[in-house]
Amino acid sequence: MRRRAKIVGAAALLGLIVCFCWEFLQLSRRIPPLAPIDARATSIIVEKRARRMSLMRNDTILKTYEVSLGSDPVGHKQQEGDGRTPEGVYAIDFKNPRSRFHLALRISYPDTKDRDSARRRGVSAGSDIMIHGLPNGIGWLRSLHLQRDWTDGCIAVTNAEVEEIWSVVDTGTTVQIKP
Repeated sequence: MRRRAKIVGAAALLGLIVCFCWEFLQLSRRIPPLAPIDARATSIIVEKRARRMSLMRNDTILKTYEVSLGSDPVGHKQQEGDGRTPEGVYAIDFKNPRSRFHLALRISYPDTKDRDSARRRGVSAGSDIMIHGLPNGIGWLRSLHLQRDWTDGCIAVTNAEVEEIWSVVDTGTTVQIKP
C-alpha cells in the first residue's frame, strides 16, 4: 500500500512538472489568424492614468482592456530601467510570436526625439517596449496581474486578451500613449 502511494505521488508530481513545462515552453501557444481587414484596428489609445487601452477603428472603439504598466508609470520614459511606460505617438513595428510574454507587439519606442534626449543626458533610452501577455508559465494568473504595475515599461494584458489584440492589429498601427 505504501509503495502504491509513493507511485501515485510521484506520478502526480510528474504531471505537475509536465503541465508547468508545457505552459512555460508555450508548446500549445496559439498564433491567432488576422481578422478580416474591415474588423481590424486603425489605432490604439493607451490612457496610463486610467490603466486602459482601447482599440479603435477610425472613431469607433472596438474593444477596451484594463492594463498593467511599468513599475513606475507616472511620466514619460526617460531611460532604460526607469520602469516608466513612454508617452507619445508611436506605431506597432513588429509582432513577436515567440515572446517570453506569450505574444508581444513591439511599440516603436524610442523614436529620434527619445534617443536624442537620452543621448544628451548620457543614458540609454531603453527599447523593446511591448504590448504583451503574461510571462510564459504564469498565464494562469489572468487578471490578477492587474493588482499592481509590474512591467519594465510595457503594457500588459492577459494571454487571451493579447490573442484578441494580435488578430486585429497590423504592424504600422498607430499607438497613442497618454499620461
